[in-house]
Formats: sequence, structure tokens, C-alpha cells
Amino acid sequence: MSTKATVGSCLVEGLRRLSSVLDAELLLTHVLGIDRARLRSHPESPVDAAQAEAYARALERRASGEPVAYIVGYREFWSLRIAVDPAVLVPRPETELLVERALALRGAEESGVADLGTGSGAIALALAHERPAWQIVATDASAAALAVARANARALGLERVELVEGDWFAPLAGRMFDLVVSNPPYVAPDDPVLADAPLRFEPRVALAPPGADGLACLRSLVEAAPGYLVPGGWLLLEHGATQAADVAALLVARGFAHVRSHTDLAGRERMTEGRWDPPSR
Repeated sequence: MSTKATVGSCLVEGLRRLSSVLDAELLLTHVLGIDRARLRSHPESPVDAAQAEAYARALERRASGEPVAYIVGYREFWSLRIAVDPAVLVPRPETELLVERALALRGAEESGVADLGTGSGAIALALAHERPAWQIVATDASAAALAVARANARALGLERVELVEGDWFAPLAGRMFDLVVSNPPYVAPDDPVLADAPLRFEPRVALAPPGADGLACLRSLVEAAPGYLVPGGWLLLEHGATQAADVAALLVARGFAHVRSHTDLAGRERMTEGRWDPPSR
């Protein structure tokens, strides 16, 4: 790019390199530290050489398929700015469905909630933001992921969320919860989508579980959850768009009641819930 670049000329270059106007604008607002309204209303504003070079590097990364969130360092989720890096998945809009259902199932009264495989902390922090009385603990087997979650908790003033290292329920022995939520790995390991952008930039361990069908972690969670749920407690699981029937069957077979799946804004069944009503003795 020329050292005499302007906002307008940078955007022209961005649109030449990328197929998405939004991506080109988001990257430029990040580099310049301005909002999109300012970007659009002042195309003649000068862009210095260092900023133009930074934008060129950002375009190169995005053109390779790297998620915008990794380039700018954050993603908006549930109106919160969630910092992300390659140690964690980029929060998806469909995961907000999990937050919505958790909030619908429990009111503002004090409740014990566990978020398993928290990654960036997006789900746990969104719940904490909406429900100040909830006691929320979030686990993750990755120390690097928990470092990101802790930074997000500090930045958002939500450090009351307890973040503990360990695999799923392992660090929660002896504790009981009203709600357990999780967005576990569920992509089949041989699914070719893992080799495509943006998934090839994200941590594979957070995307694909062991086994052939992508259900291994979901099976494990369903099997273990009753040991950590109070009577009437709920288990909420995000899963792939074709896995709802399988997850519902797992829950029913384990003894969960009121099992139902819910669709995201695109009409795909992306999460399934069940209530633990233990059999009377």
C-alpha cells in the first residue's frame, strides 16, 4: 500500500483481497482504532504508513482463512467482548442458545452452575453477567484456555466465576449443581471440515473428540452428570446440527426426563437439554 493511503483506499484494497465487506471493515477499524460509522463517513482520512502496513498484514492473515477474531483478538458474545487467541475456540452466535436456555430454566435466585470445557469463558461469563446471584464454576483441561478465561473474567469484572483446571467433572468431586452446561467437542475426527478454514486454525482438541462419530464427549457428560446434579437439575449440551436425536436418546437412556432439543436462528437443532429426576427408592 502507498504511504499516502486513506481510509477509502485501504477499504478498496480490503475488498480486493477479501470477499467480505464486513471483514474488511472490521479489520480496518481494529487497526485504526475507530468505529465503522467513522470509517464510512470519513473515507478521505489519511492512514499512516505503519497503519497501512498493519492493515496489509491483517488482510493477508484473513485471506489465508484465519478467523477475524484471532486477528483482532476478541469476539462479541452475548453483548460482552470476549478476548480469544488460538488456545480457545472462537465463540459462535449459536452458542448463545445455550445461555438463553440456562437463563430460562433458572431464575434470578441463587443457583449452583457448572460450565464444563469453558474455553474462553464465554458461556460462564455471560451467565454470571445476567445472574449475579448464581454461583458459577467453570472447568477446562487446558491451562492455556483457562488463562484466557481468567483474563476475560478480570476485564469484565466477573472474577467471582470460579475457574478450575481439570477434565470435565474431574475437579468437581463432591459438588452438586442446579445446572450443568457444556459446549464439548463434537465434530467427527475424520470430518473433512476440520481441514478447512476457519476450523483448521482453532484448537483441534476443542473441536473433535476421540472416536468415530463425534459423540464421545457427549456420551461421557451424559453418563457422569447425574452424580453432580441435584434432583430437578438440568443438563444442557450443545452439539452438531445432525446430532440432536442421538443426544436426546443418550439422555433418555440415562434416565433424564423432559428431554428436548432447541433450534438456533438458522432453524438447526443445536442444543439438547434434560432434567435429572432420580428414581424414587
